Amino acid sequence: MNTIKITEDFMINGQPVKLVSGAVHYFRIVEDYWYDSLEKLKEMGCNAVETYVPWNFHEKEEDVFDFTSYQHNLVKFVKLAEELGLYVIVRPSPYICSEWEFGGLPYWLLTKDCRIRSSDPKFMAYVERYFEQLLPLLTPLQWTKKGPIILFQLENEYGSYGNDKEYLEAHYDLMRKLGVEVPIFTSDGAWEEALEAGYLPGKDVFPTGNFGSRAKENIANLTQFMEDKGIVAPKMCMEFWDGWFNRWNEPVIKRNPLELRDAVKEMYDLGSLNLYMFQGGTNFGFMNGCSARGTLDLHQVTSYDYDAPLTEWGDVTEKYSLLKEVFTGSNEITVKNHPKKAYDTAKHVASVSLFNTLESLSKPIYNKWPLPMEKLNQGYGYILYRANIGKARQVDKVRVIEASDRVKIYLNEEEKITQFKKEIGTEFTLDLEKPQDNQLDILVENMGRVNYGSKLIAPTQSKGIRNGVMLDLHFHSDWEHFNLDLEDISAVDFSKEYTAGPGFHKFELEVLEKADTFIDCRGFGKGVMFINGFNLGRYWEVGPIHSLYVPAPLLKEGTNEIIIFETEGISQEELHFTELPIITKIEES
Repeated sequence: MNTIKITEDFMINGQPVKLVSGAVHYFRIVEDYWYDSLEKLKEMGCNAVETYVPWNFHEKEEDVFDFTSYQHNLVKFVKLAEELGLYVIVRPSPYICSEWEFGGLPYWLLTKDCRIRSSDPKFMAYVERYFEQLLPLLTPLQWTKKGPIILFQLENEYGSYGNDKEYLEAHYDLMRKLGVEVPIFTSDGAWEEALEAGYLPGKDVFPTGNFGSRAKENIANLTQFMEDKGIVAPKMCMEFWDGWFNRWNEPVIKRNPLELRDAVKEMYDLGSLNLYMFQGGTNFGFMNGCSARGTLDLHQVTSYDYDAPLTEWGDVTEKYSLLKEVFTGSNEITVKNHPKKAYDTAKHVASVSLFNTLESLSKPIYNKWPLPMEKLNQGYGYILYRANIGKARQVDKVRVIEASDRVKIYLNEEEKITQFKKEIGTEFTLDLEKPQDNQLDILVENMGRVNYGSKLIAPTQSKGIRNGVMLDLHFHSDWEHFNLDLEDISAVDFSKEYTAGPGFHKFELEVLEKADTFIDCRGFGKGVMFINGFNLGRYWEVGPIHSLYVPAPLLKEGTNEIIIFETEGISQEELHFTELPIITKIEES
């Protein structure tokens, strides 16, 4: 029987093993490229791969589970790692942070009367239902069952959020009850307060630290904590940050490769480590997260390149070569990058205004007062709120009260104002010119929920309009709601006319030979792009990244359909492509 024990070393089948791991998120990489990423991980000298498991990726809608569709087959990912002889570290916490929408928590929890990440029995009941689906897929793949999984994580950086030991114990007991046999660890910031808050005493759980520099200092902190608690376990950095994530309208952050090499070498000499990230990948669709800085929500970009050893699109980098030399003594590269191509332009073939195709996309839901997104059973995308605001007149004070995250106001389908962040709730004026039945439309975009910190339970995690719309000093009543989650863009009716404002624009790209490419988003304003129905993610003219990555497996030989939902009323006759991403602002760290 295979064994793994925790002593001062990881004892695997009786032999001490130093774990050299890299984070690869299957949910951020197209399934066709999983093997390539894992193969490059092993080539760099790693003997393990680590991945989170995002709850909202697998139970997007309540009690509807998906572990088999494209990109969702976690078992396949683990077995590919096994084929390559890699150990697997799984972090299946209900919460993952990871700059992922709501930290991996499903949006529908916001409609429940429960406190997330706590021992609240109502929350734990949802966790148990999820784990009853997830863990039976993974427990047969444990090392003790002759599979590759050697470690499971308990929660995730809980010491940076709470210290509810009853919650951690319930979490632990549930994992053991459902068949987890291999060692369980916690991972927290490597300082006493975080380690203490996130640790579960009285159970066979060992702590690890998260940091990206000053390894001697951080490991000394971790060692002292373990000695004070009487814990005997390997010294491991579970997240050695080799880069960083990026936000809209801020420079792309790059870390000096030589400095990283030296920092990793320092940690490698002290114990085991997991590089976060090995390959970052892409926040496809609406899955980008959001940082919180004071009262501000700072939304993250579509690319999760992270300045990792492998790029977002899977190319090896200077960091890869330098770290391979640290781990193996050789910097020779034998793996190959994916072919890339700047395709000829895609031609514009049709456009339609959102207002003209609205009812083909969404049937109106009536309510006396505006409802937030979650109460309309919608998690992501946009909502259009519509109301008849009466006869011709000037309304001096109009306010949208408590809305997230970005609102665009239209009067009789003509754009009047856009509000974002602190602008939302400020007064504006409307001149109503039609004698009767002036139509007010408010398009609200959910730009991604906060994934870390106290604002996980903030009211702003609920999207759309949470309160109402005031005309003068009164709340206006009688609203229609149009859900625009854009799950099925085949419903867009391109037989209708495009006049102005938000709309859908269709392009066709002819492909003779498939290769990775990037769509040049310069010249567009803000929105999302789809390739053959697959949501590539958001673009925004504020940058710093002005392109969207298109993996070759999403293309087909022949005619490819690209549909853009553009909210700023901008269109072009051609769509251009590049072989590399377009980045305008870079900050060296």
